[in-house]
Amino acid sequence: MTDTFKPTAAVAKQAAKGLELREKFKRGGTEIGVARARDLQNQRELSVDTVKRMKSYFARHNVDKRAKNFGDDDNPSAGYIAWLLWGGDEGRDWSSSKLE
Repeated sequence: MTDTFKPTAAVAKQAAKGLELREKFKRGGTEIGVARARDLQNQRELSVDTVKRMKSYFARHNVDKRAKNFGDDDNPSAGYIAWLLWGGDEGRDWSSSKLE
C-alpha cells in the first residue's frame, strides 16, 4: 500500500459539483467536508488516514441517500450536497478500493 493516494478525475468532478451546489443553495456539508472537497477537486495527494476517514464517512452516511431530494440537482438535500463534497459515489468506491 502506498503512503499517499491521488483522487481520480471522476472523484474530483463530484467534489467540484458539491462545492457548486453548496455555494448555490447555502446548505450541505461541514467545514471539514468543504476542505475535503477542495482537496479532492484539486486532486491533492491524500494520506491513508484521510482515505480511511472517507471510507468511514460513506459507511456512516449511506442512509442519507434515502432522503427526499437526494440526487436532485435542482433542489438538492443537504445530505446529497455533503455526499458530493466527499466525492460522491465515485469517492465511496475509490476510497474503498484503495483500502482493500
